[in-house]
Amino acid sequence: MNNIKDRMFKFCQMKHIFEILDKMRCLRKRSTVSFLGVLVIFLLFMNLYIEDSYVLEGDKQLIRETSTHQLNSERYVHTFKDLSNFSGAINVTYRYLAATPLQRKRFLTIGLSSVKRKKGNYLLETIKSIFEQSSYEELKEISVVVHLADFNSSWRDVMVQDITQKFAHHIIAGRLIVIHAPEEYYPILDGLKRNYNDPEDRVRFRSKQNVDYAFLLNFCANTSDYYVMLEDDVRCSKNFLTAIKKVITSLEGTYWVTLEFSKLGYIGKLYHSHDLPRLAHFLLMFYQEMPCDWLLTHFRGLLAQKNVIRFKPSLFQHMGYYSSYKGTENKLKDDDFEEESFDIPDNPPANLYTNMNVFENYEASKAYSSVDEYFWGKPPSTGDVFVIIFENPILIKKIKVSTGTEDRQNDILHHGALDVGDNVVDLKQSRQCVTYLRLGEFKNGNFEMSEVNQKIPFDIHCIRIYVTKTQKEWLIIRSISIWTS
Repeated sequence: MNNIKDRMFKFCQMKHIFEILDKMRCLRKRSTVSFLGVLVIFLLFMNLYIEDSYVLEGDKQLIRETSTHQLNSERYVHTFKDLSNFSGAINVTYRYLAATPLQRKRFLTIGLSSVKRKKGNYLLETIKSIFEQSSYEELKEISVVVHLADFNSSWRDVMVQDITQKFAHHIIAGRLIVIHAPEEYYPILDGLKRNYNDPEDRVRFRSKQNVDYAFLLNFCANTSDYYVMLEDDVRCSKNFLTAIKKVITSLEGTYWVTLEFSKLGYIGKLYHSHDLPRLAHFLLMFYQEMPCDWLLTHFRGLLAQKNVIRFKPSLFQHMGYYSSYKGTENKLKDDDFEEESFDIPDNPPANLYTNMNVFENYEASKAYSSVDEYFWGKPPSTGDVFVIIFENPILIKKIKVSTGTEDRQNDILHHGALDVGDNVVDLKQSRQCVTYLRLGEFKNGNFEMSEVNQKIPFDIHCIRIYVTKTQKEWLIIRSISIWTS
């Protein structure tokens, strides 16, 4: 009897939590933080009140029941426990439409999900761009997984035939895998919540898309070290893999969940592969709540990455003219995209120092980061400095420093020079170079010099930006880029 009462008590508390969630969902546009806070409490609540011994069953009917918005059965409680763990694989038996066994784990998996469009079809061009924009050496480190997620088998057959004809050698080499998750594994897609006043067919489309992505992520969890999501109408920058690897190396020792290489939709979002099972469960759990790119923001926050980490120029560009939803026009473009070789600087490990007055949290380190951030200081005076001290002496091939931004074009270094130094000494509070050699002056707020290693007779331990004349304008150092020999 006590056991029944205990269960009823837990169930009533769950019902109360769901009522709160319903109210908070209506307020999302006014308060993303509130929604996120309730979501965290909700997940913690589930972990506290559900038995740890339960293991997810591959019961297809149970998946359908637990995915509806009528959350009123005790069976739902047990299933939700496993989803809130975000650990194990989702029990799906995939159909391999075109594939050879993956010989080894790769560095990067590129995931695409595609459905039949009313107008246009860009999938083949997207796959072509991935392979054509990669070098022979880069191709050895990538695998491409395409999820043909449409339930129309005739369309899938045509697409598989086209893909195998055009990319047979990549399939044979194990670089291209085409899969399908059968409809029987999908949750209910009719009669879903009409959040944000979306029409019913729009809700069905975006909810199914979340599940499409969830099943794709689930499949790719063990195929590589990293995973990047693309849409099926994307053009790639040349040597994008090399650029991604440079960024990952530059962030070694830094905690991150998602790195963004495009500012559009679900394009160019990079993850650690060990996070994919959790992300897959998360999308499946909240598939009917909101579009996938909104859910991703919450996922990132739940894993304690507060801010967006986005890199410029973008590595991926949206190229479609018609949306996969109803064939409506979608001419969105990423104006930060650069198609030609995108040479990310090396920026070796270094400590940064300035005696300028820093504005709020726009500290010196932000000028040296690959992320879209910058240093911002109050008006500098003659003799003020901004110093980079490398952990180890380096040979520098190229230096580029940019000041000011598009919306603050006058916050540049109007009068300044760039020096390089060696002979580092340890002072009480910092390390400094004893001697400096002037490389040149800033022009229109910028400094750029190539073949530095041919002009400087020593390994460089310090770089110094030196203010040669007081200015009344504030100073933004947008980026400091170093390429080593």
